[in-house]
Amino acid sequence: MPYIYSDPSRQSEMFSLPDVEVFHSSDYNLEQDNKTVDAGFYWWSCFQGCLPNGDPVGPFVTEKDAIASAQDI
Repeated sequence: MPYIYSDPSRQSEMFSLPDVEVFHSSDYNLEQDNKTVDAGFYWWSCFQGCLPNGDPVGPFVTEKDAIASAQDI
């Protein structure tokens, strides 16, 4: 479960932290509206050790696709 920067240019800032977690749906027992979500890669805004801010975004076929979506590439 890698944590990434939503804005990659902030990675070199001394006091900046990764603010997005990218994960595969099998990493969690995810449910939305009382149904299990589709298999694939997802991302959500969240700092390490904190609860996510909102619902997961996805699914994406690859981790690279999920990262690109999170960073609006």
